[in-house]
Amino acid sequence: MSKDKKIKLFQGQNVRTHWDEESEAWLFSVQDVVQILSESSDVKQYIKKMRTRNSELNSNWGTICTPVAMTAADGKRRKIQAANVRGILRIIQSIPPVITF
Repeated sequence: MSKDKKIKLFQGQNVRTHWDEESEAWLFSVQDVVQILSESSDVKQYIKKMRTRNSELNSNWGTICTPVAMTAADGKRRKIQAANVRGILRIIQSIPPVITF
C-alpha cells in the first residue's frame, strides 16, 4: 500500500509525516507537533526540559519515539524523532496549554 508522504498541515503549520508499511500507521514528527502546540522559540530545548520534568515520559521515550528519515527544512533527509498517534497524544499530555491574552 503506497501512502502520500507529503508534509501535512496542522493549524496552518507543517507537520512532517511518514507512513510505516510494517505497522500500517502514520508517524508524525515530534518536533513539529511540539513546536506548533508549545509555540516555543527553541523546540529542542523545550522537549529536553519537558522530558526532564516528566520522568515517566522520559523513561518511555524510546518506546514512544522512533527515529525515522524525513526531509528537514534544508531539504536533506535526516533521522527525526517520530511517533504514532498514540505516542503523539501521550507527548501532548505533557505540554501545558499556551495562554494568550
